[in-house]
Order: sequence, then C-alpha cells, then structure tokens
Amino acid sequence: MKKLFKMLCCALMGLFTAGCATEGGSDYQKIKEEGEAFLRENAKKSGVTVTTSGLQYEVLKEGTGKQPTAASTVRCDYVGTFINGKTFDKGTDVEFPLNGVIRGWTEGLQLMKEGAKYRFYIPFQLGYGTFGAGGVIPPYAALIFEVTLLEVK
Repeated sequence: MKKLFKMLCCALMGLFTAGCATEGGSDYQKIKEEGEAFLRENAKKSGVTVTTSGLQYEVLKEGTGKQPTAASTVRCDYVGTFINGKTFDKGTDVEFPLNGVIRGWTEGLQLMKEGAKYRFYIPFQLGYGTFGAGGVIPPYAALIFEVTLLEVK
C-alpha cells in the first residue's frame, strides 16, 4: 500500500523529479547509463557532429532546398529506433510544426535543407526526458532517428 501511494504521488506530481522516476526501479537508471555510454562512444565516430546542446547528427545526404526555422511546418519521412536498433516508430510523408515536437527534432531539422537525410542521436534531455512517452519510450531513453526532410511549408 505504501508503494502504491508513493507511485500515485509521483504520478500526480507529473514526475517532475528524477527521484520518482528512478526510485525502486534500477531499469530507468540502467537505461540512462546505457544511453549516456552509447552517446559518449558515438560522439567519437567519424562523420558524427555534436552540437552544444548535446544533439549528435550524421549527414547521410545533403539537401538543396529551403531550410526550416523553429516556426516552420515541415513534411518528413522518418524511422525512430532505440540504441539497441529496435524500431519504435516510423512515418511517411508526415507533416508537423517544428515547435510542436521534441527539442532534438526542432534543433536537428533546422540544420537540414529540403531533400536532406540525416541521422539524429538524441540524448534523453532533448527527447522525452524523465517522463518517456505513451508507454512506448521509457524515461531516460536515448533515441536515434533517421529523417528525410521532404518539404518546408
């Protein structure tokens, strides 16, 4: 009962502290540590650029068209995977405002021009943070997205 009460309190508080998300579950700590280790090693690879925010990206194909701003709406194809390679999401011809997605996407897509294809390596702080998403993405997960920018609207 005490554990259930604590879980309910954490949920009601919106998991604003890392203590709620990690307490009683070393799984989240393990996910965090594995993601950080992966990103440390990945940053050393040839062709990987690291921004000041910690976003890592690789240019797979340069584009030649328009370049979006944070206020732009874009159309993309993408595949999202965990660092273990398991796909958790994919979309074809998906349209969205850049100011309505995770910070890693907002930052990364602004580096691209129409027709470009990049691979983003996103630390949890620029992804879904300490909350995770929809029961699919756990808290503290580092993510990888392969994104093709089709159009800037």
